[in-house]
Amino acid sequence: MTNKVVVLGSLNVDTTLHIDQMPKPGETISAKSKTNSAGGKGANQAVAAARSGADTSFIGRVGEDSNGQFMIDALKHDGINTDHVDIDKVNGTGSAVILLDNQGQNSIMVYGGANQAMKPEMIVDSESLIDNADILISEFETPQDVTYEAFKLAKEHGVTTILNPAPASKILDGLLDVTDLIVPNETESATLTGIEAVDTDSMDRNAAKFAEMGIDNLIITVGDRGAYYHTPSGSGFVPAFKVKAKDTTAAGDTFIGAFSSQVKKDLSNVEEALVYAQKASSITVRRLGALPSIPTAEEIAAEYK
Repeated sequence: MTNKVVVLGSLNVDTTLHIDQMPKPGETISAKSKTNSAGGKGANQAVAAARSGADTSFIGRVGEDSNGQFMIDALKHDGINTDHVDIDKVNGTGSAVILLDNQGQNSIMVYGGANQAMKPEMIVDSESLIDNADILISEFETPQDVTYEAFKLAKEHGVTTILNPAPASKILDGLLDVTDLIVPNETESATLTGIEAVDTDSMDRNAAKFAEMGIDNLIITVGDRGAYYHTPSGSGFVPAFKVKAKDTTAAGDTFIGAFSSQVKKDLSNVEEALVYAQKASSITVRRLGALPSIPTAEEIAAEYK
């Protein structure tokens, strides 16, 4: 079975500055090199889903500029349906500046642009697309009220909704009521619950807090350590595959996109899908860039025979 995945999210042109180490406050440093590539959390997740075999469509917005066409072409290159990517005649295409050090760690500054200009009313035109989906994914690089409208439609049509609350911010009232699965990293989880996620016990307490907030299905990604999951039928921790990272930029997005390509609508195979997602992200971190680093299903299968 091939999952039909719709991603509602951001489209950014990424500029990566390669540096020896992160600058201190007030310090000026020189970059060793600069690269430009297609990115944005939404684009990364959609490409990861598509490259792992999902029938993938995108809901988003770009500016009426060369960067906007660049992003649309990048999605089409991976066979992603872009019929629901709007053109904004006022705001420019989103962009991000990424500082990447020698250890593969990054700091990211994002300009929302057309991503942040999305309006809830535009979701009406995407109802038939959502109706035909198995999975709908969104994150916080686009307005939460837009996600809320899309998730409400998804629940009316029996579509499973996955929320990646990144970058973490106060969650809009009602959004968790129409969310089936929330996937923060450990920092985002702590921001949202007020409980640090450092070990299984504290992650269990995070899960209990999210349940109080109205969401019973939780995955917390913990970088190179792995991922914790909690559902009404059980919980556990899936360790990451140990590799030497070059660039962690799209690792979390690869994880979510690859996961969405494998998970069943009823979330009954969460652990199995998590293992696959860990395999995918372990390849991503060994490569440079956002979209260029995301592996295909064939590459994942060849790496982990």
